[in-house]
Amino acid sequence: MTASDRAQEMARVAVAAAADKLAQDIVALDVSDRLVITDCFVIASAPNERQVQAIVDEVEEKLRIHGAKPVRREGAQEGRWVLLDFVDLVVHVQHTEERGFYGLDRLWKDCPRLEFPEARTPVGSEDGA
Repeated sequence: MTASDRAQEMARVAVAAAADKLAQDIVALDVSDRLVITDCFVIASAPNERQVQAIVDEVEEKLRIHGAKPVRREGAQEGRWVLLDFVDLVVHVQHTEERGFYGLDRLWKDCPRLEFPEARTPVGSEDGA
């Protein structure tokens, strides 16, 4: 099985929104073969809680414009790891330290990556170039 077209489009929107707010190391994964509860993950990170929140707000706003609202939002209070559950898509925005510690990228390394040119910010980029 592969992620639905809708899930992939939502992932593309989330990736672009995260990139607009200078998220670092943006990764989109097709987890549909491993999970029955969602099709795609988007994982992004930021060096501080304020930027994590800015990324989360932008992702929510852009997906809302595309007709998607999160059914669950966790971790926003702390701003270290925010999870947005859109059913077909789950977005993880993590503080850089949490990203390294929890290693979601390693945990889901066997899942195919969805390559989007919108994920243009390289690891550690401060200028979004």
